[in-house]
Amino acid sequence: MPTSFRQIYYYIVFRTENGEPTLPLDHSDALYKYIWGIVKNHNTHLYRINGMEEHIHLLTDLHPSVALATFIQKIKTATSLWLKQNANFPHFCGWSEGYAALTCSWSDKDKVIDYIMNQREHHKREAFMDEYRALLEESGLRIDERYFP
Repeated sequence: MPTSFRQIYYYIVFRTENGEPTLPLDHSDALYKYIWGIVKNHNTHLYRINGMEEHIHLLTDLHPSVALATFIQKIKTATSLWLKQNANFPHFCGWSEGYAALTCSWSDKDKVIDYIMNQREHHKREAFMDEYRALLEESGLRIDERYFP
């Protein structure tokens, strides 16, 4: 049986350098389309992307030939160059060093997609760092307090 099967959904979150609000929402669609192109070029499917001025959420699968850390590095490197050359993002300095990459089950996929779609509504009630902390805690991850001022 030569066929391989996989089902690995990654819920990925990363933020701008120092969490600065340098991604104007008026121009976020162009950034998301650019990221979609990067994802597609890695033979991977993007289920949903959205974010706020200081962070991005995406749900994707990951082709087995692509390492997660490499995938995220490629997204951050390419978008960093693109954002710095784009007049619509004049204050963008870079991405933070780390990221969260959590797996998601098939049965939770639609719930995560809805959560990502509703970022703007969600952040009327909760700050990003509170959201990020809760996401990590719900996933059973130990939080390094040096990154939570």
